[in-house]
Amino acid sequence: MKYNPAVDLQKSMHLSPYDGVNPSISDSSTFAFSRGDVMTDTFEGKREGCFLYSRHWNPTNHELSDALAAMEGTEAGWVTGSGMAAITSTILQICNSGDHIISSITTYGGTYAFFNNYLPKFNIDVTFVDITDLDAVRKAVRENTRVIYTETVTNPLLQISDIPELARISKEHGLKLVVDNTFTPMIFSPSKLGADVVVYSMTKFINGKSDCVAGAICGSKEFIGSLIDVHSGTAMLLGPVLDPFRAANIHKNLFTLHIRLQKHSENASFLAKKFKEHGLAVVYPGLEEHPGHDLMKRTMNPQFGFGGMISIDLGTTDRANELMVAMQEKGIGYLAVSLGYFKTLFSNSGKSTSSEVPEKIQKEMGLSEGLIRFSVGLDPDIEFTWQNIRKCLEEHGFVK
Repeated sequence: MKYNPAVDLQKSMHLSPYDGVNPSISDSSTFAFSRGDVMTDTFEGKREGCFLYSRHWNPTNHELSDALAAMEGTEAGWVTGSGMAAITSTILQICNSGDHIISSITTYGGTYAFFNNYLPKFNIDVTFVDITDLDAVRKAVRENTRVIYTETVTNPLLQISDIPELARISKEHGLKLVVDNTFTPMIFSPSKLGADVVVYSMTKFINGKSDCVAGAICGSKEFIGSLIDVHSGTAMLLGPVLDPFRAANIHKNLFTLHIRLQKHSENASFLAKKFKEHGLAVVYPGLEEHPGHDLMKRTMNPQFGFGGMISIDLGTTDRANELMVAMQEKGIGYLAVSLGYFKTLFSNSGKSTSSEVPEKIQKEMGLSEGLIRFSVGLDPDIEFTWQNIRKCLEEHGFVK
């Protein structure tokens, strides 16, 4: 029987103080101690259950972190002010000057820029590989390699990472496997498949409302403890803390995630099949011809579907822009970056969320300048949505 993260998430629910059914908001930056020695012990990491300062822990953030850890099947979690804060804090906690990282070349543009442009400041080297080529991953391992980094479903090419095999390679060489699961919360449980650390941009599907920016890190108690260590923790010292008001809102939204994912997946599957029927170059992991379809079926939690992300290739940026503007004018969705919103969002990846990747590298990895990435929304009548999309395609000569 496949793991069901939604069930474990439900088990994490408990009444907040004063028997409120929703999480209480702790609107405090600092917390009082009953005795001086308790404060001293807390600073020295000798005492648990005490709150010191909200850059370290806040009760509201702690509750959300516990819920996320329950969902992921990890011992602990910590929430951040953005997805990039989760990624950068994790990497900088694991790696030191002189270390080496292996990363999927197909990855979010901000992550690519951090790895390629920023980490050299700290003498941390990164080798980018096709993450679906396990031999290339093995060959990239060096004596100073510390991390294999990938996205479960890569952005924007929608490749499927073989987490169990990557975990096996990591363990053979004593490395940490860090997985960004932003595209597929609940659909995949990377920690159950062998990942050491799972990171998220909660801005996307987890929150689902495009009204905040937030991130999360899930892993062992030891790793989360090291992140927030008062003396040496990267998250503690760089301070990417999430506001507790936002944490409380995200926590509430988390409990509808399983329902939203099912609808996102249902709608995306419908549109992918329609795009295929009309001869468009479509990529969706739920289609049997997708190279990673069988792998995804073996490793996913099937009750949530194949996800809400689709891409189609129209060949050129001008053609992509023409269709996106037409779809926005028809009310189909928004020409906007990000994903996981209840309305469909679409963008030309090479000129937006992957624009930090040099054009030469985009071509090498197979990212067409005409690729449109769709985050399919929660449309109540997807057939009606399709008819409007089809009109746009026909009116602009993309299909007959």
